[in-house]
Amino acid sequence: MKALKLFFGFALIATFFTSCYTEVIVEDHIDPVPTITLGELLASHELWYVDINRSNASGQIPFMQLAFTLSFRNGTLYANNNLVGIGDQGYGFGIDIGYYDTFADELDISHYIDGFHRFEATQINNHEIELYYRPANLRYILVGYQRSNFDYDLLFYDNIHYFVQEYVAWEKIYTSPYGEPNPFDYENFMQFLPGGGDGNFLSSQDPNGTNINTIYWDYSGIYNVDDVQGNAYRKYLTLDYDYLGNEFFELSVINDNTIELYHNPSGTVYRFKGRGYITIKNNERGKLRLSKAEIEKQMKKISNF
Repeated sequence: MKALKLFFGFALIATFFTSCYTEVIVEDHIDPVPTITLGELLASHELWYVDINRSNASGQIPFMQLAFTLSFRNGTLYANNNLVGIGDQGYGFGIDIGYYDTFADELDISHYIDGFHRFEATQINNHEIELYYRPANLRYILVGYQRSNFDYDLLFYDNIHYFVQEYVAWEKIYTSPYGEPNPFDYENFMQFLPGGGDGNFLSSQDPNGTNINTIYWDYSGIYNVDDVQGNAYRKYLTLDYDYLGNEFFELSVINDNTIELYHNPSGTVYRFKGRGYITIKNNERGKLRLSKAEIEKQMKKISNF
């Protein structure tokens, strides 16, 4: 009996070790199948901001440098080429500028004016993509947003050079009752033009209400816009008045047709309203968005900021 119990004991131990054996099969690595197509990715964000500061745009594809945002809607390509009216025009998508199609990681765009371009698309993260145009070695970074969470205010300040150029003239509509008298009190119109050299800023003392097509521009000079350290929602504006010296202001955007200038030396506040809105559909005024670094290279530096 004791021998029989011993035999069954060895049998149970053998069974235990046998049952604990697990076969391990090592398979070759298989990349996961993408769960979203390029077309679905593009459609997942209502607005794609063209981050020109992180792109290497060279002017060879104008519509990519004209657009502040692009939207891919059921095969139709929309763009916001103007800051004025952004958020309202085309329900926030802008104007229809062409059509597109996707094939695997390729994006084909047929622009009504600039023609056909094929881009290779790479997803950087959940809300950023890179579009690479191989024939010219160009890269464009697009950052995706929904219309509800897009920071329109910051967009204006980041692109202030282009905003002030979207009107034929800016007319003074308000001068604060406080502040020391100064020569700028007599300036009633301003105009900002593309280009960084002489003549990209004009001013006039014509009376308020003058037709913008008949304004006599008394002075032609240079303007600079600089960042305010620690405040992304304000800018420094410097106007070059040659022998009269430079005028310095803190610039704030009130809305898409009104700016406010605080004149530091006198403590006076001025408000100017845009007149003669310029719709930008193509490169008709020589306006192509440039990176901040490129703008600084072109600008004749007159400010101390």
